[in-house]
Amino acid sequence: MNKTSIYIFLLLSVFFTSCVPTKDLIYLQNKDKDNNEAVIPSNQKPYRLQTNDILTITIKAIDPKMVEIFSNTGGQAAQISDQGSYYTGYSVDDHGNIRLPILGEINVLGFTVEEVRIKIEKQLHEQYFKNEAGIFVTVKLSGFRYTINGEVGSTGTKVIYQDKVNIMEAIANAGDITVTGDRKDVKVIRRYPQGSETFSIDLTNGKAVNSPCFYLQPNDYIYVKPLKQKTWGTGKTGIESLSTIITILSLATTTFLLLKN
Repeated sequence: MNKTSIYIFLLLSVFFTSCVPTKDLIYLQNKDKDNNEAVIPSNQKPYRLQTNDILTITIKAIDPKMVEIFSNTGGQAAQISDQGSYYTGYSVDDHGNIRLPILGEINVLGFTVEEVRIKIEKQLHEQYFKNEAGIFVTVKLSGFRYTINGEVGSTGTKVIYQDKVNIMEAIANAGDITVTGDRKDVKVIRRYPQGSETFSIDLTNGKAVNSPCFYLQPNDYIYVKPLKQKTWGTGKTGIESLSTIITILSLATTTFLLLKN
């Protein structure tokens, strides 16, 4: 094998290894084609409230005037927005309590929103209203909050106004993972009252839907690390890699000719 063949081989090696393969960009691939197992969601446990969560609580009755005093919005409907939730919602303090008009402090730490609803309804019936009043309580988190960083279109803390969010929806809401993002090793850091836990999920594998972190929990932190191709700086696609190689060859040829002269 002559030197020219060796150089061509090396250039082709760099060309192909510096590109991001298509299989690393496709989500939820069926890598076990003979495997027809049913998909079973693995994360169906209800979220339990933690400190700094913000709740939206509404109390209704047959006669709206009867429950105006229990509302912190003076009977007016709060706008569904980050700012509105922050100022009119009920924040869980460091002791795990929320403070409602008239009802006072109620401990909600470790409770689900459904358990909090039942707790408030029970207190209203026991202390203030009869069943005939038609008390109706709604308790919701003020948006599904999560934080995402790394190789995505838009980083930062995001809010989605729905009860359940999976990691694919969260990433789409952040502008998707860039070409140089590692879809095979996405980290999810989940906070619990007793500490935190880090999960790793391969989003190119169809079995990712069975991961305990496929369905997110409020306040999850998602990190998408860069592929090694980004640190090499050779280009994300074949055209970019070829352009880089041509530039290097041109520079090397020019330098060689200058030194020779």
